[in-house]
Amino acid sequence: MTTNIVAAVGSGGLVGFMLGLVGGGGSILATPLLLYVVGVTQPHIAIGTGALAVSVNAFANLTGHAVKGNVWWRCAIVFALLSAIGAFAGSSLGKAMDAIWLLFLFGMVMLVVGTLVLRPSKLHATKVRPVNRRMCLITAIVAIAAGGASGFFGIGGGFLIVPGLMLATGMPMINAVGSSLLAVGTFGLATAINYALSGLIDWQLAAEFIGGGVTGGLAGMLLATRLSVHKNVLNRVFAALIFAVASYVLYRSALQLIVG
Repeated sequence: MTTNIVAAVGSGGLVGFMLGLVGGGGSILATPLLLYVVGVTQPHIAIGTGALAVSVNAFANLTGHAVKGNVWWRCAIVFALLSAIGAFAGSSLGKAMDAIWLLFLFGMVMLVVGTLVLRPSKLHATKVRPVNRRMCLITAIVAIAAGGASGFFGIGGGFLIVPGLMLATGMPMINAVGSSLLAVGTFGLATAINYALSGLIDWQLAAEFIGGGVTGGLAGMLLATRLSVHKNVLNRVFAALIFAVASYVLYRSALQLIVG
């Protein structure tokens, strides 16, 4: 029991740290950590519990970024509200899908995300766009699409939201990181509510995971302010982590599909 608590708090700390540092990636790690480190045996419970923990940690990190003035509230609120619709629909599909296939597809998506993270970015050259009907429409489309993917796989979608916000609005990355956390928290909450209605959340484990995440998130937020100029280095490190976790998830899920 003690070992599980340490694993849950430590895993939650890593998830919170990534959310505070780059505004995403926490929920990409949450499900594999809950399954393979903490020892949750049911994938759907891991997804539901992870979604709740990520949601709470994202809102906690949002507070810190807001204090530093890193949140563009108008864009963040529009993105969060519309993405919640997609997240709820996506999580309904995810619950209905076979858990092993869901994990396998999850691993494949992680490989794609890791590849995108490694691609050279031209986002820093993007100019801030005026808040008009066209910008809001683009933001809405990206929000619904990202929310659907988030709910389906039980992820927060931060690594989709941050570049999406930058492309749609032209906001600087540090503002996209801060603003994305409102949507990440909303994604996770919508998914968690849907899973909770089906009894697919371990509440005690979620509390332990959240406890570690709050501390990790504070450390990540402080580091983000100092190391934002080293974004490419951070991207490479995180992409390597994504590839490692994705490979393990694909190995475990593929093995179960073959044996089963």
